[in-house]
Amino acid sequence: MLFKQLFHEESFTYTYLIACMKTNNAVLIDPVNTDIDDYIALLKEHNLTLKYALDTHVHADHVTASGLLKKELGCQSGVSALCGANNPDIHIEGGDVFEISEFESIRTLSTPGHTAGSVCFLWRDRIFTGDTLLIGGCGRTDFQGGDAGQQYDSITQRLFTLSDDTLVYPGHDYKGQFVSNIAQERLGNPRLANKTKEEFIEIMDNLNLPYPKLIDIAVPANRDCGVLIQSA
Repeated sequence: MLFKQLFHEESFTYTYLIACMKTNNAVLIDPVNTDIDDYIALLKEHNLTLKYALDTHVHADHVTASGLLKKELGCQSGVSALCGANNPDIHIEGGDVFEISEFESIRTLSTPGHTAGSVCFLWRDRIFTGDTLLIGGCGRTDFQGGDAGQQYDSITQRLFTLSDDTLVYPGHDYKGQFVSNIAQERLGNPRLANKTKEEFIEIMDNLNLPYPKLIDIAVPANRDCGVLIQSA
């Protein structure tokens, strides 16, 4: 297997490549449109065929490359319909399984809260959490159908029930951190550790963060798998 963590500096976004070197099938999680040439070069370098381009949610801070990758490479795009996405090949739901090979697959966990359609992807000992759970934090819940109570339940009842040593690979990091694990986040995440649901909701309701700069462009484009931005 091949695994790579890629970084988009402008939006602090992590994109993940998972590939089987026996079947040459590959998956990209949360690809960014401006990095599409890098993805294509990486796939060619390792003689890989991109099978899926998957998004953990409809992003507000960058435009996905999933639709462009479909056009260029013929892969299938996937994002949750609960995010308002209107034309992916796959409307992702919790419990969906994406097969990379006969013995390798990625399982989807439904984790609403950051957005109504947020999901996480579990592969082997690694969970790709998008904006649901960040290293020492979590995604905001004040737009796109976000709900702090749902997010608390998603994290504590689904993610925190995974094995302590499950590696946490977030959708973003703003401090140069690459990976955490479930035990570290459950015990040390300042928004969640030893916090009741009510305390968590109060924290999230009082973040008072400015809206992402690209939200008015990114959200409509990402509901169309990043394709709308090309014709704007």
